[in-house]
Amino acid sequence: MKTTPMKILSSAYFLMALLLYPVAGYSADDAGLNHDYRTFQANGKIAYGQIGDSYTADLVMYLAGNQFMVMEDLIGDFQGKNPDIKSIYVETIPPGQILKQQLLKQGQIDGQDTAQNPDLFASVNLGHLKKLHAKGLMSDYIIYTHNKLELMVAEGNPKAIKGPEDLARDDLVQSHPNPLTEGIFKFYGAQMLKDLGIYDKVTGDAKCKSCWAVKDKTWFTSRHHRETPHRIEQGEADVGIVWTTEVVYGKESGRKIDGVAIPAPYNQQDRVGYAIGPLTKGRNGKNANRFLQYLATDAAQDIYANHGFIMATAAELKIKPIPE
Repeated sequence: MKTTPMKILSSAYFLMALLLYPVAGYSADDAGLNHDYRTFQANGKIAYGQIGDSYTADLVMYLAGNQFMVMEDLIGDFQGKNPDIKSIYVETIPPGQILKQQLLKQGQIDGQDTAQNPDLFASVNLGHLKKLHAKGLMSDYIIYTHNKLELMVAEGNPKAIKGPEDLARDDLVQSHPNPLTEGIFKFYGAQMLKDLGIYDKVTGDAKCKSCWAVKDKTWFTSRHHRETPHRIEQGEADVGIVWTTEVVYGKESGRKIDGVAIPAPYNQQDRVGYAIGPLTKGRNGKNANRFLQYLATDAAQDIYANHGFIMATAAELKIKPIPE
């Protein structure tokens, strides 16, 4: 895997933050949630939590959160080739949350209004884009990368978890994405558990977030890509369903986690496609189209592949109408 100076510096800051926070309790900041709202400047500086930039940046993108680890490399390369795009605001949180709480109604982050008209929106499920298309808010899209499910466990796999069937074990405390706003579980993780015949046992058929789906056994997160590795490192969970790319990033960052592969077809690798398209009311339509064109380049595809993603095909990378 390619490791950049920016990635090393970012990982060092993240690990330092974990050391400075108290480990007895859990808070949003402990898991680094504020790092999911970033403004990238053409001079290489990155600002965190400047929500107002969603109204003023030269390019505004609300993206499925599980690609958070790609953004520094990707945006740095894009801005290097497009220096006139001086500020790019990027949000990386669950796409269902973006759709329901920020695009279809006025949303707030930490008490601050966030723009309802980003230039680009990306989800792990084309259905989200279809809903916006039906309301006249989007018309075109591309599929730009793929991913697959994996189990995240503590370093060394102390519970000797062998595969997804072990999620039915009674001796495990689990941390999974929630079924309401996290597409990884709503569209893919839940299906895997149903295919294995263990959905009810693992989830109790609960529909909630930041909650015990099964008391003291299965926790549903609000933002799994931040919370699950934190809970595992703190000894609050033994295992969680994540994307393969999150295991890759965690290990590269020196976190005390490991991965257990999920075999096909349970890993959903043939179903997971990341869809992105411009919003009709976005302020920076030309810049949005430039970014879509950039995603189809070898440079962009290589960056995603370097982080463990699966490349899109040439046909998928062609802009096309959102299907009805």
